[in-house]
Amino acid sequence: MRWKARLGRELRFMRKLRRTLTRVKSIAPDSSNLICDDLQAAVEQWRDRPAMTFEGRTVTYAELDGIANRYAHWAKGLNLRRGQTVALFMPNRLEYFCVWYGLSKVGVITALINNQLTGAALAHCLNISGASHCIVDPETSPAFEEVKDGLETHVQQWVLGEARNEQRDLIQALKSCSQLPPDRSVREGMTARDTCLFIYTSGTTGLPKAARITHVRAQLYMRGFAGSTGARDSDRIYVALPLYHATGGLCALGAALLNGGSVVLKKKFSATQFWPDIVAEGATMFVYIGELCRYLVNHPESADETRHKLRLAFGNGLRPDVWPVLKSRFRIPDILEFYGSTEGNVSMFNFDGKVGAIGRVPRYLRKRFNFRLVQFDVENEAPIRGVDGFCIECGPGQIGECIGRIGGDARAEFTGYVDKAASDKKVLRDVFERGDAWFRTGDLMQQDAEGYFYFVDRIGDTFRWKGENVSTNEVSARLQEAPGVLEANVYGVEIPGADGRAGMAALVTDGDFDLATFGEHVSRELPAYAQPLFLRMMPAMETTGTFKQRKVDLVSEGFDPAKVKTPLYFKDPDKGYVKVTKTVFTKLTAGGYRI
Repeated sequence: MRWKARLGRELRFMRKLRRTLTRVKSIAPDSSNLICDDLQAAVEQWRDRPAMTFEGRTVTYAELDGIANRYAHWAKGLNLRRGQTVALFMPNRLEYFCVWYGLSKVGVITALINNQLTGAALAHCLNISGASHCIVDPETSPAFEEVKDGLETHVQQWVLGEARNEQRDLIQALKSCSQLPPDRSVREGMTARDTCLFIYTSGTTGLPKAARITHVRAQLYMRGFAGSTGARDSDRIYVALPLYHATGGLCALGAALLNGGSVVLKKKFSATQFWPDIVAEGATMFVYIGELCRYLVNHPESADETRHKLRLAFGNGLRPDVWPVLKSRFRIPDILEFYGSTEGNVSMFNFDGKVGAIGRVPRYLRKRFNFRLVQFDVENEAPIRGVDGFCIECGPGQIGECIGRIGGDARAEFTGYVDKAASDKKVLRDVFERGDAWFRTGDLMQQDAEGYFYFVDRIGDTFRWKGENVSTNEVSARLQEAPGVLEANVYGVEIPGADGRAGMAALVTDGDFDLATFGEHVSRELPAYAQPLFLRMMPAMETTGTFKQRKVDLVSEGFDPAKVKTPLYFKDPDKGYVKVTKTVFTKLTAGGYRI
């Protein structure tokens, strides 16, 4: 009967919600209990259990803690003080988590820098971190070398590998450092309100911003997913997402390590190796972003894809059309989709597994959650206010911006960015009453009558591609540095079957422009996910009355040669930029290219 099914759903929802809230309820900004204390407690409880496996090497909780302690003593030996910053610029590897965990034990902040960055974006992230030391490995050291002389202050490079010239050998330095935990007195006076990490987000415009991740926020991530996933000490969680992102680096690691489970860490995601790895490692869970799932369902079938021991996949950005295919084809018993922003105070879970929903707040629990949807004027990019001057809450089915009320408790706190001005732009005031303050997520959503939330789109000039936020302003700036480019207007376009939006650039050029040289510039100056997949050559750029570049018509026309009469180019993965002909367009829309 329908009422029985509904009752069962509500009971499941309440059980999972209660489990999650129980894990986070003791987190408090003024507490002296920090994220490293949570992790240390886990080490003491499960010392001899396997904690992490990477490229054939497995370490126990005690061994992982020992590595972290070496980094803590290394920082002390350099006279780094609490509140100072070390930049971490590496791909996934066993030591990655140990670095920031160890540094947190002595109050040092770790800036987690995207290992795909190069050039100006990398220099910017290093500069705003305020770091005087940067940890790299042989893979990322060349990119650091390219920008080091242009940094605002000297940053000492420490290499987990062979050191050259001014570089210093971190492996050698760590050998003389103790594996025992530093004395807790070194953290005396610190509270969970202090900063633990900088995690970078592109925001809606401009260069990446450094979001302040306090110990409170790190605890909310790690404890929250330890509860919401229902992970146990027997679970093995497969992590192929980058550890510089909160989803892989905090949510997934927290689910495993705060429950006595194991992390199976991969350097990067591979659709070909995914299922053989899952089977060989005995993984019981994996963490995803939507793009990862799309790659899996588009990959040819293999025998291993149903031989696994998986009981849960959790993550964010799973598309409604991919969701049922992922669940049925790969026989995954449960999917936990969630929503959250790195710097914000809004988070929600879809505990019911309803396809397409990012979370749910039943009407009877509405007062327990701090977020609302307000009506939004897309053209002016601002919330709509009524005659009384206050914002108007959306009804069921209406699309609006999601905002989160800022308060003093752990779940409602907003710590923002290192850049105070950037933080202030994310706060909406006098929303429903005089003096209130709400965090602006920058995301448009809608909610149905049963309380399910659905993601609609990002506000402004940022689009998502390959699981990353791409700032159109930043990409435009890099493109306009290329020889012969006079103007660049960057935007995202949809490709049938692809997750997110691919980058496209409308260009106005002069006689110095050369397509091959431009392609080399793009590959050198931008990470792969930010490189425009399409180019559109324009005689002149259309602007508004206030001289803003128009994008609406460009987005609607996309890369269809039947609609665009000026030259169009596509970044072929093997050949570089090639002309978009009718044949190329047909192949693109049919999924014939590897993008």
